[in-house]
Amino acid sequence: MTNIFDARLDRARDAATAAGLDALLITPGSDLRYLTGYAALPLERLTCLVLPVHGPASLVVPELEKPAAQASPAGDLAVDIRPWPESADPIALVADLLPGVQRVGLDDHMWAEKVLRFRSAMPAAEQHAAGAVLSELRMRKDAAEIDALREAGAAIDRVHAQVPQWLRPGRTEAEVGRDIADAIIAEGHVTVDFVIVASGPNGASPHHETADRVVEVGDVVVVDIGGTTEAGYCSDSTRTYAVGHVPDGFAADYDVLLKAQIAAVDRVRPGVTAGSVDAAARDLLDEAGLGEYFIHRTGHGIGMDSHEEPYIIGGDTRLIEAGMAFSIEPGFYKAGQYGARIEDIVVATADGVERLNLRPRELVIVEA
Repeated sequence: MTNIFDARLDRARDAATAAGLDALLITPGSDLRYLTGYAALPLERLTCLVLPVHGPASLVVPELEKPAAQASPAGDLAVDIRPWPESADPIALVADLLPGVQRVGLDDHMWAEKVLRFRSAMPAAEQHAAGAVLSELRMRKDAAEIDALREAGAAIDRVHAQVPQWLRPGRTEAEVGRDIADAIIAEGHVTVDFVIVASGPNGASPHHETADRVVEVGDVVVVDIGGTTEAGYCSDSTRTYAVGHVPDGFAADYDVLLKAQIAAVDRVRPGVTAGSVDAAARDLLDEAGLGEYFIHRTGHGIGMDSHEEPYIIGGDTRLIEAGMAFSIEPGFYKAGQYGARIEDIVVATADGVERLNLRPRELVIVEA
């Protein structure tokens, strides 16, 4: 049976060929892990997958990283692992593997220093961003990837279930954030990607940096958290909490937000546009006078990166397809007062949508 990573390499070759590229060069990051299973360290020493559209693939690695590369899934692939010693020039080694190439695709997150060195070593080869080629593969998740995202979603749900016990008056956002970070690891992640605890007026900043503000009775608190599991897949979920009671007018605004988030989730199915999913949420917020406070897109793709294709934004004509996974996260942000956001990860199924976050979406009132 074909190894899943061998199949991905074949698909990447086909996609590169269709894009008019002669080869792909992929350095450490999520693209390399997606294609080979190797979660390589991003170092000043070059690690690079050399994937010509015709001919064998090679994985160029520092000699001291050879054991790690061989122990990874890459060691079982039809890929020639080529270690280079400290005294060698790995850029020249890569260039020697690609004689005569005219158009080469570089992964979008390759360090500029390496891009420029490849340009000098292969002056006849046009450099192109490979992101568009690889994102078309990565945004359509297979069953195993959806299972991994489902597990990540369940893990972050378990963290949100514990938030009320930590979110108490007199504690700082930072103290609450440390408890949440510990729980993210305890509940099944290997890294904490972000913890946002935005209380009171801080909630009006969608990407607030958790600070030393003391949580007070009457605060609305936006908690946006996520991590990466051992399988390499990300979680991301936001819930909004209130401590003791809500400010005047907030309950009505939140009711509209809840309806908007539900409407956007319900809109998801194969064949609709990404822009129409955004509109399903935005139109309801506009009608209620909250549209000016909804200052970001409705969602972003998720997988081995917290943010990846597809993006759920107004006017986007991309058609949703089965296997696409992304967030649905409308919000509103009133400067100097409060903010609110509800975020679930969803995946488009053959005939509809599945929510991967299943915590209640209603406002959670925490006892003061």
